[in-house]
Amino acid sequence: MQQDRRKNKRTDLDSKLVIKRLDGNSGNEVTINITDISKEGVGFECNEPLQIGEVYEAYLTIWTKEVLHAFLQIVRIELKGGVYGYGAIFIGMPEMDSARIEVYQTVNEE
Repeated sequence: MQQDRRKNKRTDLDSKLVIKRLDGNSGNEVTINITDISKEGVGFECNEPLQIGEVYEAYLTIWTKEVLHAFLQIVRIELKGGVYGYGAIFIGMPEMDSARIEVYQTVNEE
């Protein structure tokens, strides 16, 4: 069995995220499905090919229906069943927003 090396607990979140690239090519917004989220990053699935290392602007609708504005850097890509699976880390997320994710994980564990 493979050991989980993550520093923070991951939480599945049934949510959608709309992202766009920051390199000047605006208008390419796509909806993605969140598979897991922690205070440091997010895993998601998307039909569109994204670039590893690129930073994307994101609007994440969380369980309270609030929208968190975040920047994501793609750090992992895998193709599974015709859908791209991505791992991304949050870049410059305000402490208040990462605390909201952490609180949700704590409450969800109970």
